[in-house]
Amino acid sequence: MKINANASGTRTIEVTEIQLQIIRKYSLLDRLANSMGIINEDSLDKLRLTVRSLISSQVMGSKDLLELCLVLYHEDMKALGLSNLIKCYNEWLTQQLAAESAAEEATADE
Repeated sequence: MKINANASGTRTIEVTEIQLQIIRKYSLLDRLANSMGIINEDSLDKLRLTVRSLISSQVMGSKDLLELCLVLYHEDMKALGLSNLIKCYNEWLTQQLAAESAAEEATADE
């Protein structure tokens, strides 16, 4: 999946399903927006610091977080890119939850 990094759409950032799974695993986008619901450069800095803190607190197993850094520290990642990442993640999560729900119903019907 690609997200737009600027308003004109000339710069994009590639986001993989693995990176979206990492965001979900660590709940990285929860409570990221400020009290007004606005995503800005401070929100991006907060997310980067959270990921850095998680990496430094883990002796092993931070390889997945390093994978996410490819998106967060991309040279074109700014507030608009983060906002589009959140939209992309929310769409992906909706699909995942629907698929999980359908799988649970299929299992329950057996």
